[in-house]
Amino acid sequence: MVTIRDVAAEAGVSITTVSRALNESGRVGRATRERVLNAARRLGYEPNDLARSLHGKATGTIAVLVPDITNPFFPELVKGVQEVATAHQKLLLLCQTSEDSEIAVQELLHLRRKRVDGVVLVGGLAASEQLDAALAGLPVVAVDRDTTVDGSRVVRSDHRRGGRLATEHLIELGHEHIAHVRGPAHLSVAQDRHDGYREALEEAGLPYDASLVVEGGFLEEGGYDGLRALRRRRRPFTAVFCGNDLMAIGALRALEDVGLAVPDEVSVVGFDDIHLASYLRPGLTTVHQPIQTLGRRAAALLIGSAMNDEQPASEVLDVHIVRRQTTARHRRTEVR
Repeated sequence: MVTIRDVAAEAGVSITTVSRALNESGRVGRATRERVLNAARRLGYEPNDLARSLHGKATGTIAVLVPDITNPFFPELVKGVQEVATAHQKLLLLCQTSEDSEIAVQELLHLRRKRVDGVVLVGGLAASEQLDAALAGLPVVAVDRDTTVDGSRVVRSDHRRGGRLATEHLIELGHEHIAHVRGPAHLSVAQDRHDGYREALEEAGLPYDASLVVEGGFLEEGGYDGLRALRRRRRPFTAVFCGNDLMAIGALRALEDVGLAVPDEVSVVGFDDIHLASYLRPGLTTVHQPIQTLGRRAAALLIGSAMNDEQPASEVLDVHIVRRQTTARHRRTEVR
C-alpha cells in the first residue's frame, strides 16, 4: 500500500510538507504543492481518512438509525438524508434498530468506535438511560421523537395537526361515528395523532368514544387486526382514521374481506402519504407529511451542528390532507 512516506520520496520533500500540501494547511508554495499532488496521483496514493480523523476529529461519516427498513416511510426519509450528505461529501451509514433499544445501543457503540461525526435518530425507540449514554457527546438530530440528550436537535411533522385534519375531513363529509386505529401508545407521534383526532371530534360537538379507538403496530397487520377488533365490538362507525398509511392498507384489506365497500360504506384516511398511497385502487386519502424534507432538514441540522454552525434547536414541518378515493360523503348507513 502506498504511504505518505512514499509520496514524500517521490516528490523529494519531507513528510511534513506532503501532509501540509494534501491537507491544504501550512505554508507550502504552489509549485511544491503541485509536485506533491502529481506524485500522489502517479503513485495512486489515497489519504487515510481514519488517520486524518484522529488529527482533525472528523471522519466525514454520519449515521442514520431507523426502526424498520421494510416500512416505505423510512427509505423515503433516508433518501432525503442521503441527498444532503452527498452534497456535503459525507458518507452515510444506515442502521436498523427494529424498535429495540438494546440493539440501538449496540449499534451506537459500534458507530462510536467508527468515529462517526453525528447521528440522525429516527423515532420508534423508547427513551432509556442506556440510549442517552450511548448518544452522549455525539451531535444528534432526532426525527419524530423527543430526546433528552444534551445539545441534540429535533425535527418533526405537526402530527397533532395532521390528526385534526384527517378527522375534520371526515366530519366535513358528514361522518359522526369515526373510528381510530391508532399507533403504539408509547410513541409520541401516535399519541399526537390520536390527540388531534380527539380534539377535532370535541370541537365539532361529537362525543369521544373510547370503544371506537383500538391500538396496533404501524404495519399492515396493525390496521387489519385493528379493524377486525372494531368489528367485534359491534359499535357503529362509518369512517376510520388510521395511524399511518400501512395501517390503512391493512384496514382496507379487512374491510374487503368482510364485504364492506370503500368508500360507499366506510371511508378510510391514512397518514404519511407514502409513495404507494396514490397507486392504490381506490387511491388512499391521507395526511401528507414531507417525508424527504424531514430527512433533508435532519441532515442539514446534523451537519451544521457537527460544524458548530448556528442551528435551531427544533423544527416542526407542516402537513396537509390529500383527498383521494377512499373517502366520500356519509350515506346515513352505519357499519356494525
